[in-house]
Amino acid sequence: MTTSAHHSADAPSTGGTVTDRLVEANQRYAAGFEDPGMDARPVLGVAVVACMDARLDLHAALGLELGDCHTIRNAGGVVTDDVIRSLTISQRALGTRSVILIHHTGCGLEALTEDFRHELEDEVGQRPPWAVEAFRDVDQDVRQSMQRVRTSPFLLHTSDVRGFVFDVKQGLLREIDPAE
Repeated sequence: MTTSAHHSADAPSTGGTVTDRLVEANQRYAAGFEDPGMDARPVLGVAVVACMDARLDLHAALGLELGDCHTIRNAGGVVTDDVIRSLTISQRALGTRSVILIHHTGCGLEALTEDFRHELEDEVGQRPPWAVEAFRDVDQDVRQSMQRVRTSPFLLHTSDVRGFVFDVKQGLLREIDPAE
């Protein structure tokens, strides 16, 4: 399997760093770019919160096109204060009404603990102000994330909040029942 990380035969490269390659790719992209004439409001009125894991191609997995949704990604797809901030802006300023939460199998947060923060503190002399949000049970973490969205006083639309686990080996979503 190849990815964009591998050079393709038709993509010249001057070498350099990965960032240099990405900037070169952007120049090729911009050469054929046409303004799609969209605004920032997602066509489908949905915000997707998902893990930043590079194996998740959300647009392909969900059949989405450019402009269909807002996508908010972080380590674990965890609903943090910053995710609530983004969802609040998405709903109140840009019209979204639905929230989809996507965690996945084999997440790196399952292998971490809050000790990670202590290790960082030992290394740099300062404990990070953020929680690692590590978890052992992906289903339960999805439930917790759904609950955080549903109980946020800042969000206007909390009746259509659904959570899923994406199987990175099969490409399938499995819906999580919030009541279990």
